[in-house]
Amino acid sequence: MSSSKDEGGDSPSRLIDTRITELGDWRGEMLARLRGLIKQAEPDVVEEWKWRGVPVWERDGMICTGETYKQVVKLTFAKGASLEDPSGLFNSSLDGNVRRAIDFHENDKVDEDALKALVRAAVALNRSTVRPRRSGKS
Repeated sequence: MSSSKDEGGDSPSRLIDTRITELGDWRGEMLARLRGLIKQAEPDVVEEWKWRGVPVWERDGMICTGETYKQVVKLTFAKGASLEDPSGLFNSSLDGNVRRAIDFHENDKVDEDALKALVRAAVALNRSTVRPRRSGKS
């Protein structure tokens, strides 16, 4: 797993570790669990830290963000509206044309297999829409 450096030289992975520790409650535990499932689904995922404190997972484009709020941990899939969701995981931001989100509350059960399938589908969608890079040579 690779990650870029940001904010004071700390890697995004380290900043995410710090966020999880600082939360110190069920939200940190949930974020850590979801992060682990994302990494299991896509071992070559790239972790980023954007918008002054939002964990982001990317592979050939953005997969999802992991935001923490007082009552929920939210995974927002950048192209969620274009993903099949046979297990019905998406339960938030359902009206948008592009994004879809999953709100996890304290004591929620996580359908690990369905979440990993959704991450893999997001990566496959990213790969299907990646444009080849120009070599710069004529």
